[in-house]
Amino acid sequence: MGFAKLAKWHEKVDQSGFKSFGTISRTITNHYQTILNYFDNRSTNASAESFNAKIKAFRSKFRGVRNIGYFRIKSKSCGEILKKGYLCF
Repeated sequence: MGFAKLAKWHEKVDQSGFKSFGTISRTITNHYQTILNYFDNRSTNASAESFNAKIKAFRSKFRGVRNIGYFRIKSKSCGEILKKGYLCF
């Protein structure tokens, strides 16, 4: 059902001739399976994105660290904390 609705929307966009919809139309075409999967399972990759953001924040905080051994210890312990869903700084 969702695939048919998405296909009809895509067809209308193509027929409309609006060039501004071209980018979004290509994006949806390239990722339609993932988009439809959300509506089937109500699952997203938000937890992975959140984890990546926490790692990025951790890396930016420790930029310029000179003691590599300390950084390794801190990153390992922080990784354990991040896995539990908490911030480590």
